[in-house]
Amino acid sequence: MSVNVGDAAPDFSLKSKSGEDLNDISLGDYKGNKNVVVLFFPLAYTSICTDEMCSVSGGLSDYENLGTQVLAISVDSPFAQEAWAKENNITIPLLSDFNKDVSASYGALHEELLGFHGVSKRSAFVVDKEGVVRFASVSDDPTVLPDFDAIKACLKDLG
Repeated sequence: MSVNVGDAAPDFSLKSKSGEDLNDISLGDYKGNKNVVVLFFPLAYTSICTDEMCSVSGGLSDYENLGTQVLAISVDSPFAQEAWAKENNITIPLLSDFNKDVSASYGALHEELLGFHGVSKRSAFVVDKEGVVRFASVSDDPTVLPDFDAIKACLKDLG
């Protein structure tokens, strides 16, 4: 199943590790409150994913100024995600879709990539305050980054 512009975004609750705590973060936590950019990335500790998450973290104020929360999801464990974030100063919440359910529900799951089964596709979704998808981009090519200018333009239009 893939998620398209105009669809209700599938809700999720995923684990995120920060310090001693293993927290549940849900898309629904932001409903009625903030727009959300949901980014799926293939694997922690890979060069393109590191560059993408560092770049988004470095420009986080652009999203905050637009009243937006950014969440990043991969199939890595929350423990690996936390170590990777610390090593690379990644400040956006990293959520573990270890069971691959959320990636699949968004149509953002490779059946096979580099010999691994069930890796998130590099994807981006803008979910408005009411939980409706306003931007959707799913790439079968893990080297192709989302169009972040188009994402920010969408967010500006949402006000």
